[in-house]
Amino acid sequence: MADELRSRIRSGQLRAGQRMPTQAELAVEFGVERGTVRQALRVLQSEHLLVNVSKGSPATVADHPEQALTGPQALPQSTMVALAPRITAAFAAPHVRIDALCLTAVSLTLAIGEPLREIHAGRIKPARVDVRVLLPSRDIDLAFPALVDDMADDRPRRRWLAHRNAQVRVLRHNLLALRATHGIDVRVSFRALPFTPPVKLYLLNGAEALFAYYTLARRGEEIDHEYLELYDAQGTQSMLFPFGQEAGLRDTTFVEQSHLWFDALWRTISSELLITN
Repeated sequence: MADELRSRIRSGQLRAGQRMPTQAELAVEFGVERGTVRQALRVLQSEHLLVNVSKGSPATVADHPEQALTGPQALPQSTMVALAPRITAAFAAPHVRIDALCLTAVSLTLAIGEPLREIHAGRIKPARVDVRVLLPSRDIDLAFPALVDDMADDRPRRRWLAHRNAQVRVLRHNLLALRATHGIDVRVSFRALPFTPPVKLYLLNGAEALFAYYTLARRGEEIDHEYLELYDAQGTQSMLFPFGQEAGLRDTTFVEQSHLWFDALWRTISSELLITN
């Protein structure tokens, strides 16, 4: 419920200063108890998206919800919620620069879809877009995903590789298409890492770093028509911690060091990324 209401605020369906539906109306809409409604509203209040959350009158959308969603002081949120609005904000710059280190690039591909829609709608048009992505190599013994009962079983790695390759193809195609459709100077590069990254990192326009842990959990999935127990991480649900250049010395140092770390990996131990199976 909180995710849906947050999405409505992000899209402008619920605008700054607008009164929310009553808790009774929300309970009916979502088919939940009043207590669940209040919990969801308190989550959004803690994120500075709502004000005046109480048992009485309806809550109100905060005056500047976009700052809570994308500002340097924003609270950590899941990758699925936080990444798209931040990348969309980054695409408002004349020269867009995005560096990413991740496991499959699925979150990045999904998030970039939002600014691409804005470009196709004519609302934004950067002059240049540079994207660099570091992903695990196809040639390594991937640490995860892995079978619980047989870490040497290759089926999870093969499934991951097919997924990684598909995301690379889609991301590359969607970005390079901007050259033909809108005359934007686009450069997209991928390189392969010789290790499984335990974290994900997104660097936006040299001004912001978004950092998250890949938290492993045990879950079941069908692979090759067989139900298997895996150790895996859901990257779209990883909590992104934002660090901004203008948010104080600590954050500025983190952003700077993250760039140095990414550039060092790009220049040294990474190699050409191959997308064949």
